[in-house]
Parts: sequence; structure tokens; C-alpha cells
Amino acid sequence: QVQLAESGGGLVQAGGSLRLSCTVSGIIVRFNDMGWYRQAPGKQRELVAVITSGGSTNYADSVKGRFTISRDNAKNTVYLQMNSLKPGDTAVYHCHAVSRGTMANYWGQGTQVTVSS
Repeated sequence: QVQLAESGGGLVQAGGSLRLSCTVSGIIVRFNDMGWYRQAPGKQRELVAVITSGGSTNYADSVKGRFTISRDNAKNTVYLQMNSLKPGDTAVYHCHAVSRGTMANYWGQGTQVTVSS
């Protein structure tokens, strides 16, 4: 069984920074894309950022220039550095990964990020 666990969320003032981490445990699986999604109250889950196994990245327009996604393939870990946070970034942030071969989708439970004005 594969489990994804996020950490690093919390409460921060507008303009501040947080760094989210997503670690993988259980059966060793190699992933193609790894990424971060977020869901604010009353809204649909949306893509924040994704990174391929080769390091190519893609970001939501709303976070470009403020957030940076990275990964450590050896550790099967993905990170999200969030700078210049805004109240609109408040949401539960979920880690997502797609396995090689089977293309199975895996999700973490999420970590709360709250940005106060």
C-alpha cells in the first residue's frame, strides 16, 4: 500500500511563507507526475502545481511567481515553497502522485494552510 503524507501547513500572515512537504511510505513506487492541489471551503479542488519525473513544472496562474514546486526522486518526496502568501491561498493542500506503469493515482489527506490578512 502506498501512502502520501503532507506536512508544513499552518497559519501565516499575508506576505509570509510556508514550505509544504509530501513524503511517500509503504510499497516503493516510482512516480511520473507529482503535484499539489488545493481546496478552499465551498470550492472545487484545483491544481496548484505539478512536476514531472524529469523536472518540468506547471503552475496555476494564480501562484506563478510566488510558489515553487520541487522533488527529490531518490526520496520520493515533493515540496511546495509558498512565498508572498495571500488570504486567497487559504485552503487544504493535497499532495498527488501518479505511479509509473500502472498510472495509479494517489492522494494525501491534506494539510491546512491559513493566511490571515
